[in-house]
Amino acid sequence: MPITGLVPDTIVTLLAVATLFAVMFTLGSGVVANDLRWTVRHPTVLAKGLFSVIVVAPAIAIAIARALEVSREAEIGIVLMSICPGAPIAFRRSVDAGAHRSFAPALQISLALISVMSMPLSIAALDEFYAGHASIAPQSVAKQVFVAQLLPMALGYAFRRVLPLWANRIMPRLERVAKLLLLLLIVAVLIDVSDLVIRAGSRVSLAIAITTVLLLVVGQRLGGSDPSTQTAVAISSAMRNAGLALLVATANAASPGTVATVLAYVVVSALIVLPYVTWRRRRAMQPIRPAH
Repeated sequence: MPITGLVPDTIVTLLAVATLFAVMFTLGSGVVANDLRWTVRHPTVLAKGLFSVIVVAPAIAIAIARALEVSREAEIGIVLMSICPGAPIAFRRSVDAGAHRSFAPALQISLALISVMSMPLSIAALDEFYAGHASIAPQSVAKQVFVAQLLPMALGYAFRRVLPLWANRIMPRLERVAKLLLLLLIVAVLIDVSDLVIRAGSRVSLAIAITTVLLLVVGQRLGGSDPSTQTAVAISSAMRNAGLALLVATANAASPGTVATVLAYVVVSALIVLPYVTWRRRRAMQPIRPAH
C-alpha cells in the first residue's frame, strides 16, 4: 500500500529495504552461537518475553482503544499493529539500549519464527471478534519474515564466521552506514506520514502513546531480574512490526483510516520509545558500584 508524500514512494521503499538489510546483517554478524546457550539455560525469561509481546500487547491495545472510544477503523489499525511482533528496528534499538547480547537475538529470532503461525491465528481470532473477513496466508508472513529478517541475519552471521578478518575491517563501517540509513529512513517516513498522523487525530495518537507506555512498563516487569533482559522485552513489546501490519492491510484492502492509524502507530511509538532507549543506555553504561 503506497505512502503518498513529499518523498517519492520508490525512494522510501528502496531506503527501507537497504536499511533493514544493513541493520539485520550487522546485527547477525554480532550473534555468537555459544552465547545463545544462555537463553536455553533461562527458558522462563524467554517465555515471559514471548508472552508479553504476543499475548499482553493485543490485550492492552484492545483495552485502551475501547476505553478511549476511537473509531472502528482506528481501533482495527491499533490492534493490527499489536498482533504484529518482531519489529526489526526493535532489535537495533534493544542493542543500542544495552539489551542482553545473548537474549536479544534469541528473542528476535523466536518472535520471527512464531509470527508465521501467531499472525494467521491472531487475525482469525480478531476476525471473529470484529465480525470481519480478514485473513493472511502463513506463507506470506513466512516470506516477509525470511526476506526482511532471517536471511540478512543469517548472511551476516555466515560472513563473520567465514571471513572473520574481512568482517573485523568492514563491519564497523557497515554499522555506521546502517545507522545513517536508519536515520534517513526515519526522516523520510516522518516527512511522508506527518499528514496522516495529524489526520488520525489526537485521540488515536493518545491511545497509541498510552499503549506504548504500558507495554514498556509491562515488558520491563516481565523481562526478568536482569536489567538487560528487561530492556529487550520492553522494547520488543512496545515496537511493533509495521511491515507485517501493512502486508495484512494490503492483502485485505484495509480502509485508508486503518492504514493511517498503522503509520501513526509507527511514528508515535518510535517517539515514545526513544527516551526509554536513551535512559536504558545511560543506565547500562553506569559502572556497577560494589556493595558495602
